[in-house]
Amino acid sequence: MILRISAALSLAVLATPAMAQTSSPAPAQQTAASAPMNPQTTQTAQGDDTGLSVVVSDDNAWQDLGIAIPAFATDRDVPTPANSDGTRALGLELARVITSDLKNNGLFRPVGPDSLPRPEYSHITSPVWSIWSGRSADMLVHGYVRASSNNELTVGCYLYDVSLETQLAKGGWVVQPSDWRRAAHKCADMVYSRLSGEDPFFDSKIAYIAETGPKGKRVKRLAIMDSDGANHRFITNGQSTALTPRYSPDYQKIVYLSYVNGNPKIYIYDVGTGKQHLVTESKNATFAPRWSPDGKYILYSMAVGGNTDIYRVPATGGPSVRLTDSPAIDVGGSYSPDGSKIVFESDRSGRQQVYVMNADGSNQRRISFFNGAAATPEWSPRGDLIAFTHIAGNFRIAVMTPSGGGMRDLTNGWQDEAPTWSPNGRIIQFFRTQPNSGDSSLWQVDLTGRNERRLPTPVGASDPAWGPVLP
Repeated sequence: MILRISAALSLAVLATPAMAQTSSPAPAQQTAASAPMNPQTTQTAQGDDTGLSVVVSDDNAWQDLGIAIPAFATDRDVPTPANSDGTRALGLELARVITSDLKNNGLFRPVGPDSLPRPEYSHITSPVWSIWSGRSADMLVHGYVRASSNNELTVGCYLYDVSLETQLAKGGWVVQPSDWRRAAHKCADMVYSRLSGEDPFFDSKIAYIAETGPKGKRVKRLAIMDSDGANHRFITNGQSTALTPRYSPDYQKIVYLSYVNGNPKIYIYDVGTGKQHLVTESKNATFAPRWSPDGKYILYSMAVGGNTDIYRVPATGGPSVRLTDSPAIDVGGSYSPDGSKIVFESDRSGRQQVYVMNADGSNQRRISFFNGAAATPEWSPRGDLIAFTHIAGNFRIAVMTPSGGGMRDLTNGWQDEAPTWSPNGRIIQFFRTQPNSGDSSLWQVDLTGRNERRLPTPVGASDPAWGPVLP
């Protein structure tokens, strides 16, 4: 099967290093029309579940999978802008990133390159099975990296079932040196999807609010980074406060709220060009802009005359339409994946609870009926769950079905809030605030609630927003 990452790109031909000792593999092809920021790929999966030696029907079965990920090989060790120590050193880093990706999601038991023998280039497509069966590996990830004369990198990735001595999937990417980590994330995505049956999510980005300065006088800037915290950069300079970012469905833009001279304004920032445009502004308190699934509209909340309601405005700007008209405080708003419904919070019952309405504002109804309050609801991209902040003594991240059933707390921190979903709807990101200091940081938890980890950020962090998988 050939997978086209983008219709605008030509396909890279996955070169195999099987004959490396006698001849050089044919290089992957790339046309002048190829966009330098987008890795090209071919990917092959052999069969549906044929070849798996371990049943992968639930989380415990996935965690039984031992995956060996040795350093990627190279046909010749040459310096590259991606790593001045050469392609051999880069091959080690590629395997480390893949290992970290697969380990941090909590489903597998990967063993990384620092604990494993390094395969020869000629063994990438012809593994020495005895090496890996002797280490009790269920699965093996082999790969290579090659540098071309124009500094582009070709990265190949192969997934093998050790017990059956069978190739399960392969992928190849041609990338610019600055994008080498994307090739690693693409490889991890391939492995994750092939073994779990879930959609990928590693090759994605996160927007968040970077916080610096003393408590009570925080400087809040918009920042973005890779899903693992790498390639971090600040988008705004902190002269005006930035809040609640969200990626557009096509990843090209970020909507966020900014307070300029004390007045709230909703901006859309173009990730590719670095330009931004104003969507709407008001002297009234404004909250939580959110995209519609088709990218045409922005939901937001605004307080007018002491009454807070939810509004919709075209992403290009223009008149806003009020969707709620209640004497209560209606805040938030997150579309269902098909765009037919909106989930939001309201205190019309006496305290914050979760409500659902049709996209035009009709048929408003409460769905949360449990102890405590509920805030910041966000619909899963799979449509099967709604994540929210459960306020019951402390703030916890919780999930429930769109009808309000099956409520489960996933975290038990002092103040965990503002959930945002991974692109595949399996992991939730949120921010955690520490008592006394008020310092906040980004965290992730999977749907079991057992696998929780902190994301690295250079400064304090809040209001995370997980973007879609990159093309």
